[in-house]
Amino acid sequence: MSEELKNLRARIDALDERLSQMINERGQIARRIAAIKGPESLEAHYRPEREAQVLRRIIAHNNGPLSDEELARLFREIMSACLALEQRLNVAFLGPAGTFTQTAALKHFGHSVATTPLGTIADVFREVEAGNCHFGVVPVENSIEGVVNHTLDMFMNSPLKICGEVELRIHHHLLASGGALSDIERVYAHQQALAQCRRWLDCNLPRTDRIAVNSNAEAAHRIVGEAGAAAIAGESAAELYGLCPLASNIEDEAENTTRFLIIGHRSTPPSGEDKTSLLFSMPNQPGALYHALEAFANHGVSMMRIESRPSRRGLWEYAFFVDVEGHAEEQAVATALEELRSHASVLKILGAYPRAVL
Repeated sequence: MSEELKNLRARIDALDERLSQMINERGQIARRIAAIKGPESLEAHYRPEREAQVLRRIIAHNNGPLSDEELARLFREIMSACLALEQRLNVAFLGPAGTFTQTAALKHFGHSVATTPLGTIADVFREVEAGNCHFGVVPVENSIEGVVNHTLDMFMNSPLKICGEVELRIHHHLLASGGALSDIERVYAHQQALAQCRRWLDCNLPRTDRIAVNSNAEAAHRIVGEAGAAAIAGESAAELYGLCPLASNIEDEAENTTRFLIIGHRSTPPSGEDKTSLLFSMPNQPGALYHALEAFANHGVSMMRIESRPSRRGLWEYAFFVDVEGHAEEQAVATALEELRSHASVLKILGAYPRAVL
């Protein structure tokens, strides 16, 4: 072994020791902060706006060679471990285990939390509302297939707040217990995954049956040991069920991304780079929607998204879901919301929260 290699390894050993000491020192400070806060609920100790600020600062000062995404992932895990020194957060997600929603939950909260898989989006809302889980993670829209209507509908009557968001690049893999691509007769997947991989399937497996199931994780579990069957799912499902990838990254669009919402009981203070989500409805009369949305233009507030859903309050009555840039406590946004309130018959602020960090 060369002298230079010995010296470099010695430097790495010394850095590892310093890193260990500093991470534990961070944990000790986190404990002291928790002691100063006193006997608040664990939800109060988790501060999404603070975590977003820390990650943005780390990324802003990153000079490589690690990528921004990799550095953010490492620091998320450090913050997760420090918070868990007091008590582990319990996070509900749309299950079963191995879904992209679980991956999103772990990306946002880190692996030092407990995750609880639930069968439906409504179940996730109910468990968080009942206090059985501290937070929930639910999908809200996909860049290809559009909005998840069930999630929007749940916000109409739920008291929960949106306190964060996660954006997850979706990579679909064709998984099987073994064999070759030519052996596949049936492909199981969630209907959205089948739609997102339609062109690949048409080209590579045009004669196979495509069977829609409740989730990609369910598809992966279902094909274990089943000859002639494959599932479309992610890496976590492949690891969980011991499946082999017959083809990787089979999604039709390389930028296929799903956005997930973090739901909880508490409002989130401004982080500096935020969104506000709201829903409103109004009397069905000419120009009503125009005048409602004009409030944002009048005060220089950028509207990022709008969706309409039946309000369930009357025939042909609709609720509009809107995301705008900025936090509801910022002057321009707050003024725009007050003007909107004068036009709307119903206005509900669903949450103001940090924009997704990587």
